[in-house]
Amino acid sequence: MIIKGNILNVYTDEVYPAEIRIEHGIIQSIKEVNKYFKDLIVPGFIDSHIHIESSLLTPSRFAEVALKHGTTSVVADPHEIANVMGMEGIEYMYEDAKHSPLNYYFTAPSCVPTTSFETAGGKINAHDIDSLFDRDDFVALGEVMDYPAVIAHDKKMMDKIKVAKKHEKPIDGHAPLLSGFDLQEYVKCGISTDHECTTLKEAMEKKRQGMKIMIREGSENHSLEALLHSGGDFLVSDDLKAEDLIEGHLDLSLRKAVDLGMDPFDAIKLVTCNPARHYGINAGAIVPGRKADLVFVDNLEDFNVKRVIINGNTIYKKQKLLYRANPKSVRNTINLKHRNANDFDVKMPNPKANSAIVNVISVNDDSIITGTSTAKLNVEKGNVIPSVFEDVLKISVLDRYGRNTIANGFVRGFGIKNGAIASSVSHDSHNVIVVGTNGHYMAEAVNNIHKNKGGLVAVSANETVDLPLPIAGLMSPDSAGSVAEKSNELNEFVKSMGCNLRSPFTTLSFIALPVVPTLKMTNKGLFDVNKQEFIDVIKQ
Repeated sequence: MIIKGNILNVYTDEVYPAEIRIEHGIIQSIKEVNKYFKDLIVPGFIDSHIHIESSLLTPSRFAEVALKHGTTSVVADPHEIANVMGMEGIEYMYEDAKHSPLNYYFTAPSCVPTTSFETAGGKINAHDIDSLFDRDDFVALGEVMDYPAVIAHDKKMMDKIKVAKKHEKPIDGHAPLLSGFDLQEYVKCGISTDHECTTLKEAMEKKRQGMKIMIREGSENHSLEALLHSGGDFLVSDDLKAEDLIEGHLDLSLRKAVDLGMDPFDAIKLVTCNPARHYGINAGAIVPGRKADLVFVDNLEDFNVKRVIINGNTIYKKQKLLYRANPKSVRNTINLKHRNANDFDVKMPNPKANSAIVNVISVNDDSIITGTSTAKLNVEKGNVIPSVFEDVLKISVLDRYGRNTIANGFVRGFGIKNGAIASSVSHDSHNVIVVGTNGHYMAEAVNNIHKNKGGLVAVSANETVDLPLPIAGLMSPDSAGSVAEKSNELNEFVKSMGCNLRSPFTTLSFIALPVVPTLKMTNKGLFDVNKQEFIDVIKQ
């Protein structure tokens, strides 16, 4: 098979006409010619850090859209489903991915459960990681987000790191705002990347320690502009919603990078040869011996994808995708009992009190970092009452794994005037999380999730809108278009309830993540991430 076009060489920063000879999916030879062609051929794009589950799509459904945007390989961290189903969940992702032409590579989840401060459904130990690394397509130890355990040289964590080193696999990091001596201790243990930088100062400190910087351009984190001059090594998505994936993937990130002033050859390397070299992927360059993963684009400014070849086979051409997904189902992972309004009450220790000072989680748009605040709330019949007027609503996290524990507290920033929203997507243990103006709406929302075997739901006085996610309570078997349509409908409905957050369900999902500052809520209680301890909801 001979492919002709103007090829981009990532090693010499050249574009020149050539004929590419391909056999058995591998580039055999490249012959330079004198005739210039209309088509520009670049190496297939590699997203080197992404959680497929965050798209609410299965791997095979994700591929249906990503392929159209020139993505030929991803390095997926399946720790979301691993926290729900352990090794069974990883096997699901692995098997579903194999039915797609997209090249799926995986990292072995390092933090399942993420911490001891919440209840998860799965456990991944060092022995499990050892077995995963026996497979060639598990290319790294997934993001080590429990950085306090690394710094303290916790035995279980260090055993996992030792396994990665034994297999000579890179170790991905996750260390938001980590600095100084603690950062150096983290790096000393072999952590080689970080995708949590939000400022140039943070990125440069980590880069000085030898870390490789992942620049995020996903649905909720847009760090490209801030880190443009950081000398970043990879351009990644991390989390990408279905409605955003439909609009574009790495092709859009490349376009934005060039628009901001990055040299197009430098930008291309962030999604081709750099990740290929780091993760040992036989792709990322148009040279003999590499997999024939090729993308035809119009130019190095717009990156409009015209044709995609994977393993020497044309997958996308003339706006037609030559692949359709057929995802399978998994067992029900939502084990909740029926809930009533009073399950969401915050009880006042002193029932004679008329008011209470409470600790409140504060959320900000487009940020997974929460703040800490307080509020003075009324007490009625021994229950602390939320204040819609002050935008202090109830928030609860319920154990979805059959233990029936629930933690109740307060949150500021959602702006909902009447109703509740709930989700079985709450990073990383994915217990059910709900915010509402009163317990009646919250109970209705949680019971809807139980009925649907997982999902997102919004409830108001006269209407309920939901998006079922029956695959581990994280993913839908439906197409990206269907999921995006329902997701947009949900967001518009929540907006009509008074919420001004751009992505209310994404904001909601990260409130339960006790490894990102500052104040979080898990099924075990209100957690101060900086102090690494639970605190009381009621201050006095």
